[in-house]
Amino acid sequence: MDQGMIKGVQGFRFATRPAGIRKAGRTDLALIFSEVPALCAGVFTTNKVVAAPVTLTAPRIRRGECQAILVNSGNANACTGEPGLQNARRCGDLAARALGIDPELVAVSSTGVIGAPLPMDRFEEHVPLLAADLAADGAMAVAEAIMTTDSFPKVSAAQGEAGGRPYTILGVAKGAGMIHPNMATMLAFVLTDAAVEPALLDQALRQGVDLSFNSITVDRDTSTNDMVLVLANGLAANPVICRGTPEGEAFAAELNAILLDLAKMIVRDGEGATKLVEIRVRGAVSYGEARQAACSVATSNLVKTAFFGEDANWGRIIAAVGYSGAEVDPEKIDILFGDVQVVRNGLTTGKELEERATAILKTPEFTVTVDLHLGDGAASYYTSDLTYDYVKINAAYRT
Repeated sequence: MDQGMIKGVQGFRFATRPAGIRKAGRTDLALIFSEVPALCAGVFTTNKVVAAPVTLTAPRIRRGECQAILVNSGNANACTGEPGLQNARRCGDLAARALGIDPELVAVSSTGVIGAPLPMDRFEEHVPLLAADLAADGAMAVAEAIMTTDSFPKVSAAQGEAGGRPYTILGVAKGAGMIHPNMATMLAFVLTDAAVEPALLDQALRQGVDLSFNSITVDRDTSTNDMVLVLANGLAANPVICRGTPEGEAFAAELNAILLDLAKMIVRDGEGATKLVEIRVRGAVSYGEARQAACSVATSNLVKTAFFGEDANWGRIIAAVGYSGAEVDPEKIDILFGDVQVVRNGLTTGKELEERATAILKTPEFTVTVDLHLGDGAASYYTSDLTYDYVKINAAYRT
């Protein structure tokens, strides 16, 4: 990725502050602002316990325009009742007033501990100050401000062209724990200066999320605050990119690549994780069943602990495929670690190949392929190993 792309998307500016919401002296409040109202699309948590910022923001995004995103770490503002919703609305109003825009154009997002009220005195003090600090090169600072248990900031960018006009797509995300599909626990904000028709923006986001954030897992937990927003302000001045055109397909592919890049970063940063593993299922009777089998393997704690132990224990993998609900013929299943085949037609290929597979498991990233030999269905899931540190991190999360 060209680091220069991180420094600017036309018309978008960023600001952060250490507001004392999470820890003293650490940036934990961020603002993203577009100079003009941007077309927008969003995908939100499927958890039935929904945080106040999601309740406030989802209907605003469905109206199709957004100009600012206010996000904090350290406090989720979830399970806080009507006062929590009022506080979320007040946060948005503070940002709108500081920016001189309609409050309905402000998206509010939060991440952190569930059940605690927002420290509104911190927001009252610091939100108005963010507007004066807005700068075009602050995307990385935003990625750092929204971190909770993340060990590194997550930023991805790409460039495209439409009608001879270049445009940029920039995404920032956070996430390391409480990661599971539909949606995986995380926040992501994707910004582009491209002019894009609303239908394409929504379609490309949903398809991209399905293949990225909804195809990762760390710990089978889905939070109350998940949010993915994409904003397109059109300031690249390109002809509007539409569905069914080569430019539309290229834009969707670029957006999908950024979403998948961010999603892989989240898995790579899984709390205590030492491995990023792609579970690739092919030869299923359908895409849906391939996805079902891949998810079953990716979410198996026994499989994940074997990855941590660098044990090519294919028995756990074939068992997870067998209980996944996907159609299988045990006598047709092949399993490979990287390019080393450890199972052929449901039977071991021998200790020598298992030893070679163990060497692959010692690397930080690798692929496990399961071929069912029943059809053309194929799908991938991305998972991490399950380590001692995961328990340590989450046992002490609130302390």
